[in-house]
Formats: sequence, C-alpha cells, structure tokens
Amino acid sequence: MRVTRLSLRDFRRFDTVELLPAAGVNLLVGPNGAGKTSVLEALHLMAYGRSFRGRVRDGLVREHAPAVEVFVEWEEAGTAGSIRRRSGLRHTGQSWTGRLDGQDVAHLGELCAALAVVTFEPGSHGLIAGGAENRRRFLDWGLFHVEQGFLPIWRRYARALKQRNALLKAGGGAAQLDAWDHELAEAGETLTAFREGYLTELVPRVLEVATRLTRDLAVAGLDFQPGWRRQELSLADALLLGRERDRAVGYTGVGPHRADWVLRFAGLPGRDALSRGQTKLAALAALLAQAADYAVRRGQWPVLALDDLPSELDRDHQTRVLAFLQEQPGLQLFVTATEVPDNLVGQLREFHMFHVEQGQITA
Repeated sequence: MRVTRLSLRDFRRFDTVELLPAAGVNLLVGPNGAGKTSVLEALHLMAYGRSFRGRVRDGLVREHAPAVEVFVEWEEAGTAGSIRRRSGLRHTGQSWTGRLDGQDVAHLGELCAALAVVTFEPGSHGLIAGGAENRRRFLDWGLFHVEQGFLPIWRRYARALKQRNALLKAGGGAAQLDAWDHELAEAGETLTAFREGYLTELVPRVLEVATRLTRDLAVAGLDFQPGWRRQELSLADALLLGRERDRAVGYTGVGPHRADWVLRFAGLPGRDALSRGQTKLAALAALLAQAADYAVRRGQWPVLALDDLPSELDRDHQTRVLAFLQEQPGLQLFVTATEVPDNLVGQLREFHMFHVEQGQITA
C-alpha cells in the first residue's frame, strides 16, 4: 500500500498544501511546530476516523475556517495487479462528509477500512502503560482489517450493550433484560473468540519483532483478559449474576467492553516495572507486529508513520528499527525529525526528504 498524493486544506496551521510522497522512506524535516506531525495526523485521520491528538473539534480545523479537508490517493495490491484508489473527508468538528473512489460514503468506517496506516507517535506508549481501551482498539483495528465477519458482530455487541445500559438506567423489567442479556451474550462470546484468536496468532510476531528491536526487553508472551471470569462462567451467566449490581450502578459491569490484554516479560514482574524507554519499545514492537500480520494476511504492508523517531528512541534502537523495516518489501514509511538525522541517513539505502516550514512542504 503506497500513498501517492496527500492534500490538506485548513488542517491546523496549513492553509492549502499538497505532498507527493515516494515509495520507500519519506523523511519530513523541519523545526518544532512547523506541522510535520500534522502530515502524519492527516493520514491517521483518514485511516482511523480520528486524530491521535484528540477530537477533530479540538484544534484540528484551522482557526476561522469552516472545516478541515483531507484528500488521499494511493495504490494497493489487487488480484489483477495494482489498483489506484482515492478518498476524501470534510469535517467541521461536528459533522462530516466523505467520498471513496468517487462515491459518497454513509459510514466513516468505510473510509477507515480502505486505507491502512499504522502510526507510532509520542502517545503510543499508552498502548502498554495506558488504559484498557487503548488495547481493545488495537485488537479491534487488526480484526477490522483482516476478519471480514468482525465488524458486524462488533456493531451487534455495541448496539446490545447500549440498549441494556439504557434499560438498567430506566429500571427495565426482568423480561426486557433477559432479551438483551441473550443478545449481548451471544454477540459477546463471538466477539471474544475473534479477539482471543487474533491475539494468539499475534504472539509469535510480537516476540520476533521485539527480539529484533532490542536486547533489553525480553517479551515472554501476551495474556488475554476477556472481561469476565470466562473459565468459570459463560457470559450469559455472568450477566445474570451481576444484574442487581448493574441495576445499582446503571451500567453493564462485565463483558467484552471490559476486555484487556497484557504483555509478559521475562525477569520483570509486569508493565509497571518498565522504564519509559522500554514502554515505548514494547508499544512499537506490538504495532510493527500488527503491521507485519496485516502484510501476511492481506499481501501488502500498511503505510507506516513514525513521528519524531530520533527523539523517541536512542540511536541504537533507531538503527534496529530501520534495519528491520528496510527488509520488508514494498513498505512505505513516513518519518519526521527536527533536523536531518545523520545516523539514519547513513543507514538508509534510499530516501526522499521534504522540508516543512511556515505552512509549506517542499521536496
């Protein structure tokens, strides 16, 4: 998968700007605050439907502008060769309109399903050190792209959970709750099986990538936590047992919406014992393993975006990361830095550099 054109209008500090990235490594260089991260943020927005720095209405739209507009063209592998695709998004912060391959889209997920981007940025350590929601999103993003039946069951569970929570708050009767418990349990068991199977297949890839990236972090495995005592109870029984408690608090306390996973490390008691640098490396290993899994299942790598890599990792680990990435065929990579990193340039076989400053991007 390779982005060939990225156009932005009224995106943070950019008025109107266009980037024509090349295959392979694209290095975006410029001073702090120039907008380098915004370029990666725009790609992330088109692939996830949100920014990695907050909601669209929280500063993404340029001051005094009515909306932000992003347009992307890319090439991807098809059954009969390369396919050219394009998507566009206009977002006011409150409402949006989108087009994919010349057609209007009704759901933002249609845009997100088309372009695959894996992003590593300063907040990515939250995948390991942050709340469980980060790790559920990680699982669900992977499944969203590689398992065709995942999205319908995810939507089914989300709809049932919303209905059950509304009934709990309104003091709904037992018969109504029984019906939604059945729906929630049926969808939830299937959703959990998807997640557990995906994580199981991801384990060897995480171990391999972590070994390549660092000698200081011995990842021993990943443990899945389904969101209820699954070894002892079915989800239907867990919902029934917790019903009175759920009535008291007004929401559903058990189920896949409470799921989590944790990395195990040899010689360490848990993630709380990791340094900040180790936490970043663990998050990067998980993200690159997910990208590698996507490449195996879909026959092409997603676009990779590494924000401010020189300040996030020391020189040794930067070298290891780029050595691993340059071995991957057909991979397009975006890397931002405040200045040309001599150690990286010396290592790269070929790269294309863009200077970002004063609202402009210059090749």
